[in-house]
Amino acid sequence: MTILVIKMPNKKKRIRSILFLIVVFSLTVYYIFKDKDIGDILSAAADADLLYLLPGVVCVVLFILGESVIIYYMMRTLGTRIKPLHCALYSFVGFFYSCITPSASGGQPMQIYYMKKDRLPIPVSTLVLMIVTITYKSVLVATGLLALIFGRGMLKGYFGDLLWVFYLGLFLNVVCVAAMFVLAFAPGFAKKLMIGGMQLLEKLHLLKKKEERLQKLHDSMDQYHAAAEFWGDHKLVISNVFMITVVQRFLLFSVTYWVYRSLGLTGYGFWTITLLQSFISVSVDMLPLPGGMGISETLYIQIFEKVFGGLLLPSMLLSRGISYYGQMLISAVMSFAAHLVIRGDENTQEHDFKHLRLHRLRKKQVDQHRHSE
Repeated sequence: MTILVIKMPNKKKRIRSILFLIVVFSLTVYYIFKDKDIGDILSAAADADLLYLLPGVVCVVLFILGESVIIYYMMRTLGTRIKPLHCALYSFVGFFYSCITPSASGGQPMQIYYMKKDRLPIPVSTLVLMIVTITYKSVLVATGLLALIFGRGMLKGYFGDLLWVFYLGLFLNVVCVAAMFVLAFAPGFAKKLMIGGMQLLEKLHLLKKKEERLQKLHDSMDQYHAAAEFWGDHKLVISNVFMITVVQRFLLFSVTYWVYRSLGLTGYGFWTITLLQSFISVSVDMLPLPGGMGISETLYIQIFEKVFGGLLLPSMLLSRGISYYGQMLISAVMSFAAHLVIRGDENTQEHDFKHLRLHRLRKKQVDQHRHSE
C-alpha cells in the first residue's frame, strides 16, 4: 500500500532488507532445486533461443520505463517542469527497492528521496506516486475480478489445490485498493476511523500516546484528500494513466511467453500464457515477501507444469531470472546511476504546491457561488 508518511531511507533498514532477501532467496533455491540435476536444468536454459529472450528483456525495461512515462505525464499536468531522464531514474530506483523489500514497501520512500534531491516538493511527488500506486493496484484488482467472473474454469484447471492462494491475493488487493479509495474519497470517515483505532490501541497500551503520531495521521489524510481532488478534476488524465498501467503490467506478464518460445515450444498462445502469469501476480503481490519470492516459484510450478512439461524448471529459471532478478539487476545499476546523476541540481525548478491550493480555493468559491444561486 502507499506509504502514508514518507520517511527518508535508513541504512540499517536497507541492510536488513538485503539480508532478508538473501535468506529468502537461499531457502527458495534449496526448496525448488533440491534433489534435481542442476546441470541438466542449466544446460536446457542455456540452449534457449536468444532471439526470443531478447524481447523478454526489452519488455522488462519498457515495464519500468512505463512508470516514468506516467510520472512525467502527471508532473507536466501539475505544471512542474521535469527532466524525462530523471523520471526514468526515479522509476529504476523505485523498482529496485521494491524488489528487495517485503510487500514492495521500500520503493516509494526512495523515489521521494531522489525527487527531493531534484528540488521537487514532497507534496507534489507524494500526490503523483499515490496516483501511480492506486492505478497500479487497480489494474491487478481488475485483472483478478475479470478472471474470477469469466475464467473460473481456467483458474481451477491450472491452480488446482492452490486456488486459495489466488483468492487470498485477490482479497488482499481488493482490501488495499478499497482502503485507498476510502482514504481518498471519504476523508472525514477515514480520519475518524483511523483516529479511533489509534486511540483504542493507545488505551490497550499497544501504542504509546504521541501527539506527533496524530499530526502525521492528519498530514497523511490531507495527502489522500489531495489525490481525490486531483482525481475528480482530471478524469481524462487518470483514465490515460490507467491505460498506460495496463500496458505496462502486461508487458511484464508477457515475459513468460517469450521464454516459452525461446525453448522451442508451441501450442499455447500469447494471451493464455500471459494471463496465467498475471494470475500469479494477483496472488502474490500483497504477500509480505520481496517479489513474492518462494510462493511465486511454487505457483509457477503448479500452473505452468502443463504448459512447459519437462522444461518446467529451465523455463522458471529463465522467466523469473528475467522478470524479477533481471529487473532487480537492471534497476540496481540504474539506481547507482541515479546516485551519480541526481545531486540536487540548482537549476531544477523548485515548484511549490501553491497552484494546487489556489485551484482548490477557486473551485470552492465557484461551488459556493453556484450553491448560493
